[in-house]
Amino acid sequence: MSTTAKISTALFVPQTVESAPEKSRPILQNVKKTFGFIPNLMATFANNPSVLEGYLALDGVFEKGSFTPVERQLILLAASVENKCPYCTAAHSTIAKAFLHGAPEIVSALRNGTPIADKKTNALVNLTREVVRERGFVKQETIEAFLSAGYRKEQVMELLLGVALKTISNYLDHISPTPLDHAFEAEKVR
Repeated sequence: MSTTAKISTALFVPQTVESAPEKSRPILQNVKKTFGFIPNLMATFANNPSVLEGYLALDGVFEKGSFTPVERQLILLAASVENKCPYCTAAHSTIAKAFLHGAPEIVSALRNGTPIADKKTNALVNLTREVVRERGFVKQETIEAFLSAGYRKEQVMELLLGVALKTISNYLDHISPTPLDHAFEAEKVR
């Protein structure tokens, strides 16, 4: 199977609070309280309570880091685009645009693989893309560009949390395509 081939049928179906394994149910209820709905990705993770809990725990740790909410979304979006994950690309495009308040050109550039005008944002996105594409074998000049843009060396490690988070969800979507939620439909990958 080529790296661009995609499984056409879902191995796992999104669960509801009622249909999920018992240990997933309270977690899904908390997700619903947080988002106002249960995103299909979380509902799919609910097939395995350990994976759902682990994914949300890693997300919680990533949120407590030093990157701003916008920077975190751009890391998650860049990893999702590089991993060719339609579900996560649409979801993080939607969220990033909400955080960016009228700067959709950043999301468009990121999704199209073109440079971003802001030097610091471009360095963040480029490092994320290269970490994913090269499986961590990043060029020294990419790290130097990240650092010279104003980031700290410890943030290179922190960026890996976001890549790990998206690797889990992106790969699940590759193995078992996740139906896109209505909330993310406007950013559907075409």
